[in-house]
Amino acid sequence: MKHNIKITALLLGMFLIAQFIGLYVASQYMPVKQHIYNNETGGKTDIIQNYSEENKVPYGMQPEEYEKPGLFSIILSFIIAICLILVIMKYKWRWVIRIFFFFVITIALAIFFNSVLKHVFLYSALISLGIALIFSFWKIFKPNFLVHNITELLIYPGIAPVFIIIFNPISIIILLIIISVYDMWAVWHSGIMQKMAKFQIEEAGVFGGLFIPYLTKKLKAKIAKFKKFKLNQKKKIKISLAMLGGGDIIFPIITSGVFLREFGLLSALSITMGAFAGLLFLFIISKKKKFYPAMPFITSGIFFGLLIWKFLSFAF
Repeated sequence: MKHNIKITALLLGMFLIAQFIGLYVASQYMPVKQHIYNNETGGKTDIIQNYSEENKVPYGMQPEEYEKPGLFSIILSFIIAICLILVIMKYKWRWVIRIFFFFVITIALAIFFNSVLKHVFLYSALISLGIALIFSFWKIFKPNFLVHNITELLIYPGIAPVFIIIFNPISIIILLIIISVYDMWAVWHSGIMQKMAKFQIEEAGVFGGLFIPYLTKKLKAKIAKFKKFKLNQKKKIKISLAMLGGGDIIFPIITSGVFLREFGLLSALSITMGAFAGLLFLFIISKKKKFYPAMPFITSGIFFGLLIWKFLSFAF
């Protein structure tokens, strides 16, 4: 196991909390199902899904049916985004990445807050945007460990509804496979993921994902020794970091949201628990000082969860 049990359990717990928050937020931006009597089908009742004004994602993030991009367009956008990040890293444009993070975080948090406040306030979108701006500024310009991780638990559930609208079950499964293959290449072959994480933390001062800094037992013992004998220690102490990238959090949320819309809660929960099982398996087999792509394990867990859901559907 790469990290101790306490840190591993904390990271897994935060992952699971984000997934459940994501399911809640997704449910708040779901289309309303309506039964339509259709004479052309012999009087049978057809079911259509329409978005009411209350259920639409605010801030112009709800695409119309004819505006929805295809899977190829999404993949192309993903490739362009990676290329832009590599250019930013090469020239060390710290403020560009920080401004980008500030914008995305603000919109994502506002979408999350609106999913809660729309049941209470008339102008919930405006109020939510104001609250999101405060937290975004705090996160980017006055960062600390607690604020970072709490907001990360809300950001990905806030981003997910924008993409849930676009995908269907087949397209999201294809995307999961593509992302998993890319993740393996980026971590094990090119090392892009490690470079991106290092740039975000050391250069830009932001990181897209969960992270928990901690001291190993060996370092704790060393510090205790210095304190006991009142020795001066001027050497830098290397703190260990347990990290989980934002993509590893958001893709299971998007997948469960798509299946929640199409097939109901049981399918969504099967995906959530499958993703959790896949991540748990990775944490168990991982070794210290080695980097692992999480998406192949999470995707495998999702597929396993879908198989269990299908079995339960046939059995009952």
